[in-house]
Amino acid sequence: MESLNQNALFVWLAASPSPRFEYQGLGFEAYQESSTRPSQSGCAMRLIYEDLSIEDSLAAWIVSLAKSLKLTSLSIAPIRRQVALHCVEVVLPVEPSAELLATCPSQVELHLIRGPLPKLSEPGLLVMDMDSTAIQIECIDELAAMAGVGEQVAAITERAMQGELDFEQSLRQRVAQLQGADAKIIQTLCDTLPLMPGLEAMLTELKSHHWRLVVASGGFTPFVGYLKQLLNLDAAFANELVIADGKLAGTVTGKVVDAQFKADVVNRCSQDWQIPAGQRVAIGDGANDIPMVQAADFGIAFHAKPKLAAAADARIRSLDLRVLPYLLQF
Repeated sequence: MESLNQNALFVWLAASPSPRFEYQGLGFEAYQESSTRPSQSGCAMRLIYEDLSIEDSLAAWIVSLAKSLKLTSLSIAPIRRQVALHCVEVVLPVEPSAELLATCPSQVELHLIRGPLPKLSEPGLLVMDMDSTAIQIECIDELAAMAGVGEQVAAITERAMQGELDFEQSLRQRVAQLQGADAKIIQTLCDTLPLMPGLEAMLTELKSHHWRLVVASGGFTPFVGYLKQLLNLDAAFANELVIADGKLAGTVTGKVVDAQFKADVVNRCSQDWQIPAGQRVAIGDGANDIPMVQAADFGIAFHAKPKLAAAADARIRSLDLRVLPYLLQF
């Protein structure tokens, strides 16, 4: 873990010339992620960040937190991954209050570890939502804009994402607005589909450890099919639009991929590929993803709506998808 801004605490941790270090009146003891986490911990805390210039304020916050908890020493470990972020893990004898945690620098993703994490170094399963998670857009909103009915569809989409509407009903209402649109808009959108920042780096790291990668989306098959091929995913599930005479019919066919279907994908894929308990991870952004993240052993809310954020095991609030490997244990 390279430290370019020369903060003394992080320079010591990166180099680890000695197991102990005194900083701002607080004793630090270094350990490695591959070794056993100190057993006296009430919890552990991972601090993930991108900008090295915040290390001074982050170090000051760690010291302030320890003093608020009346601690004289802390155990700390560097967490290293292939993706280009930075992370430290701090062991605490007690869990800090929400008020103390809220004072952490805003550029830092903070995750409290209260129990066993899925192991990155062992085969696992990741099931991802597509719209606003694997890609930066809501595909149906973009199709609607191209078809000239953007405002009508966006209003229905937002209500569905907030959990105010039944998903299947809202899906059929939105798709109905597309009736008569030229089917060529589908390929046009596929050709410009914007991947979520950090997606490819995150998937590359998981693949290197033999993880299975799946998209389960309430969107549409042309887009998940494009992602499956582009990213070499293991499986992809979505709704199928009906096209007749080169036009969108305004309907979908087959079983609707709703919240329960997405949850079932987690269970079915883990059974098909014999993924062991504890190794099933799901990530999404909206209320429709709640059953999916709860079906997984470890559910992650990504830049999420409040209902999903409250239901998930972990949150990625501001950084990109490269955070995900740091939420796993090596």
